[in-house]
Amino acid sequence: MKFQVERDVLAEAVGWASRALPARPVIPVLSGLLLQAADGLTLSCFDYEVSARIEVDAEIAEPGTVLVPGRLLAEITRSLPSLPVEFADDPEGVSLTCGSASFTLVTLPVEEYPELPELPHTAGTVDGGVLAAAISQVTPAASRDDTLPLLTGVNIEVDGETMTLAATDRYRLAVRELPWTPVRAGHAGEYLVPARTLADAARTMAPGTPVTIKLRSDGISSPVPSSARILRNGPDADDAAAAGVPARKGPIASPRGADAMIRYRLGIRPAEARWKSPGRILRLARSPVEPKSTMTWLSGISESG
Repeated sequence: MKFQVERDVLAEAVGWASRALPARPVIPVLSGLLLQAADGLTLSCFDYEVSARIEVDAEIAEPGTVLVPGRLLAEITRSLPSLPVEFADDPEGVSLTCGSASFTLVTLPVEEYPELPELPHTAGTVDGGVLAAAISQVTPAASRDDTLPLLTGVNIEVDGETMTLAATDRYRLAVRELPWTPVRAGHAGEYLVPARTLADAARTMAPGTPVTIKLRSDGISSPVPSSARILRNGPDADDAAAAGVPARKGPIASPRGADAMIRYRLGIRPAEARWKSPGRILRLARSPVEPKSTMTWLSGISESG
């Protein structure tokens, strides 16, 4: 195997793919980054839960495949000078040369590396900036308790031209609706995706750049309630405004009480929260927010009195 690639192109590709590497791999080969040199250079990784692959242009002298330690390669590429990088087979593994810098990477057994899953069919596209903003609003509500793996995910519900993201850790719930362009009209389904994976993917999205969504036909049942049931729990902001709903103040019970719902929808959000002992005071006031955005939060408080 022998190929040459631009340093900046390599560093960006390695940095992106290495984000999907497991922090504590179950077996050593899962810490590797698979480099496949053919028509171009493909970098990929897979830990039986999340797979990532990226293709970049490279000058291929001799095609081949090699598995190298992913995080070590990422650290090396960040420190290389701005010159073309050449990879070649070496008796001790694979050599990496960039100007006066030269490294030899010990390879991992390619035959023990799991086969990457085939990508599902394309379901539609969505603007990268809109999707990244929605992910950043919803993922903070996902649980970080690995003993409840279903709650560490984000429920993605698609129905026609509307995509809804929802997450909960049992004490709060965040929901965001956004438009998308499905390939097939009337497409509907629910899918559960790890929140950490979505958050990492959102960092690579840019406004104005379409993100292609690929969905499998076998959706996973999620503990997060359907957005349709959530949004029926209270009136829309337009209805509230038409009724002349004023800013609201009321005593709040102990955090151990029943859950209370605070809704962010089309121009209504909490503008101020004040706590007063021994009682608690919560003040809600109208305030402009991003149009067509919806967030619903459940907190461990209840209204009384």
